[in-house]
Amino acid sequence: MTPRHIHFIGIGGIGVSGIAQLAIKHGHVVSGCDLKSSAITQKLSQMGAKISIGHEASHVAGADLVVYSSAIRQENPEMEEARRRGVPTKRRAEFLSDLMADKTVVTVTGAHGKTTTSSLAAKLLLTAGLRPTVAVGGILREDGDNMKFGDSPFFVAEADESDGTFLCYTPTYSIITNIDREHLDHYGTYEHLVEAFEVFVGQTKPEGCVIYFQEDPVLDMIVSRSGVRAVTYGFSPEADFYPLNISLARCRISFDCATGSEVLGPVVMDLAGRHNIANALAVVALGRRLGLDFKVIQKALEGFKGVERRFQVKYETTELSVVDDYAHHPTEIAATIEAARLCARNRVVVVFQPHRFTRTKLLLDMFPGSFEKSDYLVVTDIYGAGEDPLEGVSAQGLADRVRSATRLSVDYVSREKVVEHLKGRIQKDDLVLFLGAGDITRLSDEFAKSLQK
Repeated sequence: MTPRHIHFIGIGGIGVSGIAQLAIKHGHVVSGCDLKSSAITQKLSQMGAKISIGHEASHVAGADLVVYSSAIRQENPEMEEARRRGVPTKRRAEFLSDLMADKTVVTVTGAHGKTTTSSLAAKLLLTAGLRPTVAVGGILREDGDNMKFGDSPFFVAEADESDGTFLCYTPTYSIITNIDREHLDHYGTYEHLVEAFEVFVGQTKPEGCVIYFQEDPVLDMIVSRSGVRAVTYGFSPEADFYPLNISLARCRISFDCATGSEVLGPVVMDLAGRHNIANALAVVALGRRLGLDFKVIQKALEGFKGVERRFQVKYETTELSVVDDYAHHPTEIAATIEAARLCARNRVVVVFQPHRFTRTKLLLDMFPGSFEKSDYLVVTDIYGAGEDPLEGVSAQGLADRVRSATRLSVDYVSREKVVEHLKGRIQKDDLVLFLGAGDITRLSDEFAKSLQK
């Protein structure tokens, strides 16, 4: 790819920031803007990117290409200026696809678990000495980054299905974790979402394979009728890779990994929850398809330190724990609360920030059941993620719906009052779990900091 000036709109976002770093590594001149300064934008500036705060038409000057995230609207002044100047624009995934040209690509997609699974896949290839390029949707705890620039043919990427841009990729190995009723604001109907996954499955290269969770019936149907080469994982011996002797101890999982009648060996990981066993099995399947020795796979899984905002412990004493997690869909919320229940010594207190008005409206009836295993729920203000408010959709309304449909103690608390509210309600040995895909991580930091005073 010939070096040129590339401007990134929304450069502080987790997805765009990673490919901006890759662009710098490829020798491009990089500029970018975001609404506010952050650790991410500061790091990019140190790497040589020209960072601007705010969105102005003048930022596009001199750019040969403008790359933007799905959160950027077409009426953004920099998008409008790029069109006026005749500067080509590309979505984040389209540019990432360009970077993947001529690579052996491993993608991970699915409604839930793709960030952890893609990070595990990256850890596996790195441990095996395969020197991959990596672009995932979370910050790896072991080195504080979401990308790596490798010098081998391998490329590991998280493929985002939320806006349909995962269809930009033609991977060699496709890990698909599951399909759920998510992102219907983009797809319109569940049927259209399923159709998009059908197309994606068919784009896997013939020399590779699809690796998927067999116990998802819709996913199993799609892959089975596609005719593509496939490898399955799940909790049943009917899957190609499955676990035996599962142990779900406090914030640690262990199991014996089996395939057919053969027990490959034990796996122990410092992760919480049954869902992470499935994530690990996907990566075992990938490793075996790549011809890796199981001892290498064991070493990678057991050395994995996790991803920021995936059951991340922010504060812990003998009397209280504070955990931050990205879960925002009802399925993810239920799985994360179940994991928290295994770690908690007393109550699980949940603070939930709904993500987007459209999602809150579409999934309103699914939310109550997802919180049932918690002991006390605080719902705070909806994080709009650039959306305009919808009439009749509110955090108070969600709190009322959960309260009326369950036996839970539920309160709506405005964002600025959450920390003080919690300090008056927590009990000895509680686990306080902050959930959401917005900026609720800052609230978890504020609460943890307040406990240290």
